[in-house]
Amino acid sequence: MKPVVTHQSLEEVHHSIDTTQTRGGWKRFMLFVGPAFLVAVGYMDPGNWATDIAGGSKYGYSLLWVLLMSNFIALLLQTLSARLGIVRGRDLAQVSRETYAPVVNYSLWLLAEIAIAACDLAEVIGMAIGLNLLFGLPLIWGVALAVLDTLIILYLQRKGMRYLEAFIFALVALIGVSFLLELIFAKPDMGQVALGFIPVLKDNGALYIAIGIIGATVMPHNLYLHSSLVQTRRTKKDDDGIRTAIKYNLIDSSLALNLAFLVNASILILAAAVFFKNGYNNIAQIQDAHGLLAPLLGEKLAPTLFAVALIASGQSSTITGTLAGQIVMEGYLDLRIAPWLRRLITRLLAVIPTLFVLHFLGEQKIGDMLILSQVILSLQLGFAIVPLIHFVSDKEKMGKFAIKPLLKFLAWLSAVIILALNAKLVFDTLVDWQTQLASHSWVFNFVIIPAVGLAVILFAYIFWYAMAGKRFDNAPKMPHGGAVDIPIITRKTYNHIAICIDFSKSDTKAIIEGVALGAMTTDFYLLHVVESAGARKMGEEISDFETHEDWKQLKQYGNKLREQGYHVHERLGFGDPKTELPLMAEKVNAELLVIGQHGHRGITDFIFGETISVLRHNAKCPVLVV
Repeated sequence: MKPVVTHQSLEEVHHSIDTTQTRGGWKRFMLFVGPAFLVAVGYMDPGNWATDIAGGSKYGYSLLWVLLMSNFIALLLQTLSARLGIVRGRDLAQVSRETYAPVVNYSLWLLAEIAIAACDLAEVIGMAIGLNLLFGLPLIWGVALAVLDTLIILYLQRKGMRYLEAFIFALVALIGVSFLLELIFAKPDMGQVALGFIPVLKDNGALYIAIGIIGATVMPHNLYLHSSLVQTRRTKKDDDGIRTAIKYNLIDSSLALNLAFLVNASILILAAAVFFKNGYNNIAQIQDAHGLLAPLLGEKLAPTLFAVALIASGQSSTITGTLAGQIVMEGYLDLRIAPWLRRLITRLLAVIPTLFVLHFLGEQKIGDMLILSQVILSLQLGFAIVPLIHFVSDKEKMGKFAIKPLLKFLAWLSAVIILALNAKLVFDTLVDWQTQLASHSWVFNFVIIPAVGLAVILFAYIFWYAMAGKRFDNAPKMPHGGAVDIPIITRKTYNHIAICIDFSKSDTKAIIEGVALGAMTTDFYLLHVVESAGARKMGEEISDFETHEDWKQLKQYGNKLREQGYHVHERLGFGDPKTELPLMAEKVNAELLVIGQHGHRGITDFIFGETISVLRHNAKCPVLVV
């Protein structure tokens, strides 16, 4: 029996925007606008800059057709991703977990994390380069600052999903305006621009960059992201509601991804018009491109706009990459950890490799690493695209919203194009590595080849499952397992009940519910932990104002209950409530621990921590949260 996901995708913002209360028209459409723009920033991140600049400077306008083809493929796949989230109420990672065997899911999760790390590598480096170009900040410090965007996500999501979307849209608008001005300065040859949409690949170098462009445009983590973000909208679950959501998300995707295409095309056209035209054919470093803009264009504003857009690009795309990391971890592993910790882990997966590259390879290799990161993304695409097409084609699960034959044909055609280009790239790369590692053949034979072999086996499995797996999977499934026998239930009498007190409004509910579960003969223990710095240091030896006040108020609670005839005992603890309260409950032999929802809200949860979630794991007796 396949594991079942037990939580909602991006639970903290799931269905946080209600589209059901507004009737059709412009206002309702605007409620749906947003998810595709968060996805689109990944299509104009610094990794795209590196591949677009490299392609434009070396091959002029001739790779514009690759950008256009990539945009069509991206639009098709992103609409399928949105459809999956809208119809099934699951993101791509969650559906994979419910479909494949655990070993396959762990493998797909690992590959997805590698892809996100490669994407974040480009985004973190790009933002660091932008800060360096604009303010002279060393790259290593810019990379370190990238950790702080985790706090931006936390803050904006607590304010609401619309705030996060508005922030991203503002950054996208800044990028678009910057490159519009750049093109005005560059004055490209529009006739040559038109010829660039005729498909041609001049050599293997063009193929390498073309695959990098595809990887940078059709990002695998965006497929996970989009299928989750559409679920931030609460929609009607009848057929008309689902059709409306699919229609509006198609419009949203078309607007956002075509804007991303215009930005990418602008970067490539700028590189062709400025660098290729003037004989600078090997511009792989973003810093070099920035340095040459002013002397070649004769405009002092051009380099500044370039740097500002780069910072906006890195910041916006790194935020969405971090969200994708959360979705992938929760979806594949069904792992729920604190939001700030999830995002910090995702961010460190990018920052640590980036610092490694800067320290051991030096800043001169940054451009090469950016392009390589996009090729890694492209190589991972098959492991996300094939399951996606499989899931949205499933008539049993998608019902009447399963994709039609023509759309299925176009989706598989897109997959074949990407996979064929990737297969050639892998073969050519392996041939090069075999030559380069001739003196260390064991690395090639016993490390690289086995790794590639395992990846091929994994892909063959998910491809086989997509093509024929349903025929071999006819056993009836129950989503949550079978019902079990329930023994005869007798009313439990508690002799010792502990009630946590924190002197907030939740105390009243905790005391009422806790006392209601006991009897007149039950011993009730009111527990409170003094959290001051002195209490943490000195423990029971502390004798300060806070301790005396807390004890006095605790006695007030106890006296009121004693007046009603209950047996009540007060207990003070000192230090961290998450560790002290379970120990105190154990000392009084508590059979039940009652706690009210604490008064922390918003950012104070992040600062002070969430006591209840930790307490449930540390306590040895049942915990009742009221």
